[in-house]
Amino acid sequence: MSERLQPGDTAPAFTLPDADGNEVSLAAHKGRKVIVYFYPAALTPGCTKQACDFTDNLELLAGAGYDVIGVSPDKPEKLAKFREKESLKVTLVGDPSKEVLEAYGAYGEKKLYGKTVTGVIRSTVVVDEAGKVERALYNVKATGHVAKIIKDLGI
Repeated sequence: MSERLQPGDTAPAFTLPDADGNEVSLAAHKGRKVIVYFYPAALTPGCTKQACDFTDNLELLAGAGYDVIGVSPDKPEKLAKFREKESLKVTLVGDPSKEVLEAYGAYGEKKLYGKTVTGVIRSTVVVDEAGKVERALYNVKATGHVAKIIKDLGI
């Protein structure tokens, strides 16, 4: 099971393909705050709700200095379909190897319908301008989570 990140930790570096196959790296966002959120699968109800919430609040977050990157184990083709179907504006990247998910503590054992399974743990990590973890939230709910982040960050 992967270790969970704590505030003050250096955020693990990553470079992953986006929905168009272009590489997106955390390093390219240095000097901006980044909300990196991890979700189990594109085109599923909870993940759609969460991605739409981030898209709906993207201008507000960007205005406050935050970029948003969504990470799932999906391949770029599925991410492109997800983006088109839901008119998403948030940057979505795929981590089929699950290396980044594990580095962020967002992959491991979780409870699903009363059973213990191994999979993506819905999580959000806020990274500051210097690449340090400002907040690390695990086992978050898909619904209402974005509103909670906005409130917690004082935006």
